[in-house]
Amino acid sequence: MISSRREFLTRTGTGFGMMALAGLTHAKRPHTPRPPHYAPKALRVVHLFMNGGPSQVDTFDPKPLLNELHGKPLPVKNFRTERRTGHAMGSPYSFKRYGQSGLPVSEIFAKTAEAAADDLCVIRSMKAEVPNHEPSLMLMNCGEAQLPRPSFGAWVNYGLGTLNENLPGFVAMCPGGYPIVATRNWRSAFLPGAFQGTYLDTKHKEVTKLIANIRNSRLSPMQQREQLDLVQALNARHLKARASDPQLEARIQTFELAYRMQAEATDVFDIHREPKHIRDAYGNGTHGRQLLMTRRLLERGVRFVQVWSGGGQPWDNHDGLEKNHRKLAGDWDQPLAAFLTDLRQRGLLDSTLVLWGGEFGRTPVAEYPALNGRDHNHYGFTCWLAGGGARGGYAHGGTDEFGFRAVDKPVHVHDLHATMLHLLGLDHERLTYRHAGRDFRLTDVHGRVIRELLA
Repeated sequence: MISSRREFLTRTGTGFGMMALAGLTHAKRPHTPRPPHYAPKALRVVHLFMNGGPSQVDTFDPKPLLNELHGKPLPVKNFRTERRTGHAMGSPYSFKRYGQSGLPVSEIFAKTAEAAADDLCVIRSMKAEVPNHEPSLMLMNCGEAQLPRPSFGAWVNYGLGTLNENLPGFVAMCPGGYPIVATRNWRSAFLPGAFQGTYLDTKHKEVTKLIANIRNSRLSPMQQREQLDLVQALNARHLKARASDPQLEARIQTFELAYRMQAEATDVFDIHREPKHIRDAYGNGTHGRQLLMTRRLLERGVRFVQVWSGGGQPWDNHDGLEKNHRKLAGDWDQPLAAFLTDLRQRGLLDSTLVLWGGEFGRTPVAEYPALNGRDHNHYGFTCWLAGGGARGGYAHGGTDEFGFRAVDKPVHVHDLHATMLHLLGLDHERLTYRHAGRDFRLTDVHGRVIRELLA
């Protein structure tokens, strides 16, 4: 005997009843688009993560005094870093002013600066909490250095929903395997599992290797649909007996998304559908391929895309900095210039908020004893925003004359998150989720919107 409308929908049809029921509740359709708190400047986010910690004094925060003091002790007291360090280390790169704004940028990012200096909102006064990779990665990605918390991308999708139900709302690309602390960088934690990031190992070029099991070689689409309907009906019956099970709800949504993705994902990740001159502009490297796929994802409504430099800590140059930073920046420079130009020309940059940076910066003094590398530095570092309502052609705040500590208009990671959410039309104090007896938010009990960063 059928005892309820829910059970009737579960038992009848080949999934159409359950699909209709799913549309009735937020829990069953977590990606349904939702209105922001107020009119947004940005609709989507791209986070370009330079994991390992790029050196601010070698990229976007020039310090001429370091070159004058190269090889000498810094003339300051109480200068402490994570490890034993040597003398001042001047930048091996030259800086030049670009654009109408005259923004100074290192030679290793010359193409990016030539293409988009007047779009960059460079924050030179960033601050984190500790000089260690793991907690700093968690702080930058999840707003909390130690305890499990949802990632920024998960919060954005929770707050705004998706613009395309056939693709994940949050995609994380990292070539060559996971970065430090792996999937915790894009987790959903206590938010529904449907909001977590979908990981792609972008060392692969073929769609079938980028996304496991994207195609079924044994069943037709109709047979897959029938199989999925059976599984979903069983899952729905299981869920009914347990009132609310977030993990099971997430599984139901994931199965549906995986089925819908087959056609659209195959198209979006095939960059050979792009004209040759576009592919040439992005270049043949991994980061060019990642950024071209990112643009295609944005065009199809993906809300949050995170693009990593690679597994491990590629920018963590305790030695060999001159060679390694030049190589790393060289791999990014042309693709970055092409990406920002492409977004601008397609009318996407104004509504896409781009964040570039690492989990912290590096010291102005050399790693002891040689003058060829820098240690971790969380006291002052640089990141930049572009598009999405950020103030272009602007350098905000500053570190001391050596580039060590943020002294002018410091910006904590919580402030950065609050400001980015503001540009997305979300009040960081109102974007909350009830868990374990209290309301949680990305910025915890901290954070303020930095109005000077807004266009």
